Amino acid sequence: MKKVLIIGAGPAGLTAGYELAKNNGEYAVTILEESEEVGGISRTVRYHGNRMDIGGHRFFSKDQEVNAWWQNMMPLQGSPTYDDKVLGRTGTLAPGGPDPETEDAVMLARNRVSRIYYKKKFFDYPVKMNANTIKNMGLGTTMLAGFSYLKTIFVKKPEDSLENFYINRFGKKLYSMFFEGYTEKLWGRHPREISADWGAQRVKGLSIAAILKDIFAKLLPGKPDAAKVETSLIEEFHYPKYGPGQLWETAAARYTALGGLLKKGCRVTAVNAEGGHVTSVSYVCEGREYTEAADIVISSMPLKDLVAGMQNVPEPVQKIAAGLPYRDFVTVGLQLDALQLKNTTKIKTLDQLVPDCWIYVQDVGVKLGRIQIFNNWSPYMVKDPDHTAWIGLEYFCSEGDKYWNMTPEQWKDLGAGELVRMGVIRSADEVQDYHCEKVKKAYPAYFDTYAEIDTLIGWLNGFDNLYCVGRNGQHRYNNMDHSMATSFEAVRDILAGSTNKENIWKVNTEQEYHEEKTEAASV
Repeated sequence: MKKVLIIGAGPAGLTAGYELAKNNGEYAVTILEESEEVGGISRTVRYHGNRMDIGGHRFFSKDQEVNAWWQNMMPLQGSPTYDDKVLGRTGTLAPGGPDPETEDAVMLARNRVSRIYYKKKFFDYPVKMNANTIKNMGLGTTMLAGFSYLKTIFVKKPEDSLENFYINRFGKKLYSMFFEGYTEKLWGRHPREISADWGAQRVKGLSIAAILKDIFAKLLPGKPDAAKVETSLIEEFHYPKYGPGQLWETAAARYTALGGLLKKGCRVTAVNAEGGHVTSVSYVCEGREYTEAADIVISSMPLKDLVAGMQNVPEPVQKIAAGLPYRDFVTVGLQLDALQLKNTTKIKTLDQLVPDCWIYVQDVGVKLGRIQIFNNWSPYMVKDPDHTAWIGLEYFCSEGDKYWNMTPEQWKDLGAGELVRMGVIRSADEVQDYHCEKVKKAYPAYFDTYAEIDTLIGWLNGFDNLYCVGRNGQHRYNNMDHSMATSFEAVRDILAGSTNKENIWKVNTEQEYHEEKTEAASV
């Protein structure tokens, strides 16, 4: 029996572990997780009866293998949720599916509402040239935006930066209003310093042209094919009753039931190799150091940390890995009686709360990047959804800077103060309760030595039994489904005895991955 060690119990690690554990006659699988929780950034945090989703995770994919995997773990609801029942809303139901009011292992079908909050006004996200946008921007600004976009049809900038990537798709005026400041807030760098690769992976296929195409498609008879709709334009997504962490807790339980081992609180310190073959992994658990032999190693740990724990690394590779940048993340949960934002949409909500899942804060006068409204992700995330708003304020910073080192109370004061200035709440005294969560290396960044990452990838691929998967394992700002897809590919290679990792690294790099539905494949 071959021994497999998997580093990290996030989406990529658990997917790989579960898929290999199904072949338990051939593989003995152990997952090493540094923290005491599973799910990584996709975990659910519990606090005083409320739950927090770290970063917001829509369960939507054009990869049918991923969709089938999620459905296997948690079936879609067959009866209305609490808020739908109270409000008389109708939604997607699966015949014979579980009732979320009486069962917990259930995936909900939720409306996707995300808007931009800019100068105390709501704009559609992505930006649409409709009556609301024209009213909010004013006729003069709208005309400038229109002419600016028309110019990009005839004059394209070289896509050698994220700035030019956005300008080519939206025009300079819309870029300056809705992308420039927010992107710098997110990454701590101006878009002209960031590789266009980030845009190619995150907003691939999205542009004014794609938005107009989507609008006209919805005016025609019939329902648009989900496989032809850009990810950022979807109007419905699935979501576990108790947040994304519930699905990964379920996956972890299924994995261990198949005989897989899950060791929490184990920090990997070294990946040991001889020649082009990994022989063992060293880790610290409860203050003691262990070294376990391995026939196969699957790593979802940050590339920077992986390489730092390896021996005989060529100096150029060392420098590339050490220079890979990350952006860290803080979510501040606030419990409030209500928000001052008025629900002017046609969507009914409990206590007339605005219907947004999250709100993008484009104003550069505040550090706040996004606001999650957990009530709208799932009413079961909130202790009292009828009378309270439970929101998450998302901030981007760098480990060790003055923001990262702030206390939870300082974060609460900063967040509440910015909400008052934005007109979201009247007074900081309205905060009833709060909780702060910090996440290291939440976002792999696309600048500094990232431009040389192919050299690093080539060196790592030289180890025949080492497979790098997931967001941090590949230093790619992947969505959850893309991280899972890298693990599906890795497991396929392992089962086939292949040492060619090209298919793993290709996930989320091709235009078709976003635009076309891929066929399910068995593992």
